[in-house]
Amino acid sequence: MELFVRFLLITVKFAVLLLHPFQYLTRIWARSQLKENKLPAIGNRLLTYNLLELRNRLRARQLTSVELVTVYIERIKEVNPKLNAIVEERFEAALLEAADVDRLIANANGNLKNLRNLFEKQPLLGLPMTVKESCALAGMSFAVGSLARRQLRATTDGAVVARMRHAGAIPLLVSATPEYCYSIDADTLLNGRSVNPYDFGCTPGGSSGGEGALNGAGASLFGIGSDIAGSIRIPSLFCGVFGHKPTGGVVTVAGHFPYSNDEDFQEYLVLGPITRFATDLTPLLEIMAGEYADQLRLHEPVELRHINVHYALSFPGLNGFMHQSVDWDIQDVILQAVDHLEKLGLQVQQAKLPGFRNSLEISLSGIARLTNMQFILEGKGKGMVWKSLGQLLRSLCGQSRYTTNAIIFDLMRRTNAFMPAQRLVAYRREGQAVAEELTRLLGENGVMLFPTMHAPASRHGWTSLQLWGVDYTLIFNVLGFPVTHVPMGLNDLGLPIGFSVVAAPFQDRLCLRMAVELERAFGGWLPPTPVQFVN
Repeated sequence: MELFVRFLLITVKFAVLLLHPFQYLTRIWARSQLKENKLPAIGNRLLTYNLLELRNRLRARQLTSVELVTVYIERIKEVNPKLNAIVEERFEAALLEAADVDRLIANANGNLKNLRNLFEKQPLLGLPMTVKESCALAGMSFAVGSLARRQLRATTDGAVVARMRHAGAIPLLVSATPEYCYSIDADTLLNGRSVNPYDFGCTPGGSSGGEGALNGAGASLFGIGSDIAGSIRIPSLFCGVFGHKPTGGVVTVAGHFPYSNDEDFQEYLVLGPITRFATDLTPLLEIMAGEYADQLRLHEPVELRHINVHYALSFPGLNGFMHQSVDWDIQDVILQAVDHLEKLGLQVQQAKLPGFRNSLEISLSGIARLTNMQFILEGKGKGMVWKSLGQLLRSLCGQSRYTTNAIIFDLMRRTNAFMPAQRLVAYRREGQAVAEELTRLLGENGVMLFPTMHAPASRHGWTSLQLWGVDYTLIFNVLGFPVTHVPMGLNDLGLPIGFSVVAAPFQDRLCLRMAVELERAFGGWLPPTPVQFVN
């Protein structure tokens, strides 16, 4: 345990406690100032169908790709003026690609064998998708929220984007991220502030914040996100959708920005799906994983009753006390899930997790050890710490070309996460021991229910404080474990809540099976505004 790191953690905790009444009053005042704090209701039933239902309709020629793509484009145009979740769209090109798909299906002449072969080769044929800007979509913006990169465009598709397009998916746009993806808030000087579909005064999260907002608003069938410290799971929590962080190293990160050839980076950063429907996660992950999909045994049947369930409501002991307390609403939905699974006859027990006593140090040191990963402020040497501090002060005064959270991330890396350099190796060994311990606990048939974060979406401008709970997500990137965020309804303020399902490496299918069951039992995604079908 590092005294200075813990001093910062406790200071933030008490600052949050002291500021809570002010934040509550600010929330009430902000809501009173917003003339409209709700998105338009979903009016088209097609927006509520999952991937499998839509694929069946396309194959049966009950629906055309042009019709489906048009419906999603109309929804995006309807909600994005409020969300500001898009960096750049390609609607005209998408409609042309959809028309090509319709001709391809028509050329099958209704022959069931030909149609079956067509959709087996391209399981996402004719389905629209959205793409996080950092994942690289050829010809589109590749600035990743940075003023310094504002002219950059992706010359080729990132590897995962290419796989999805090869499977027949049609990209509609690239979505907003924080600067260099170095924040849990999609708010940049280049693109402005993205907002939460459930409360415009709150953040949609980050770094896949645009994807979270669009999926939560029912404006994306599914999206490609990336995750090095919770960047899929945090927006999924904040925006009430499902998001899966695969086992480390299973999904290639080729073409992503930021990028590093560091071996740990290749394990920590993963690309994965974000969607409103738990049933869609498995087919999407299979395509994203490519040649490594067989290692995940996604087609192997999983008997729910054979899954052993462990759960924890927070970090244990003194470590948990030092962290900001996990909201009771989040603890409650974990306990509701535990009760449901016990009634189904599953073996359930509370996890002790003694190895998590240094979760923050293990997590932050993992990022601090990364080499050849881009800084937003270019340069080397000890003088860069002072330069970063200077930019931080300028940012707080609105005078910097860089965003505050991204500078804090830079500063954390340049100072070895505020630890002595020699301690980074020790925490690496400790992390490896924790991974072995947790793998033994979960085995090949166990999952753990665990908070995704300690609280739901925070108000704009408050994310630097919430950032000090990032080890709830980052620890599993460093350990390499697969994690699925599961939405579990809304709290009294109308904000989404939920939790994570964790499994041992390469046991992703257990997370996904549990997500499907919890979606069935508790309803999964809830639209920000009750649907009002007009067709």
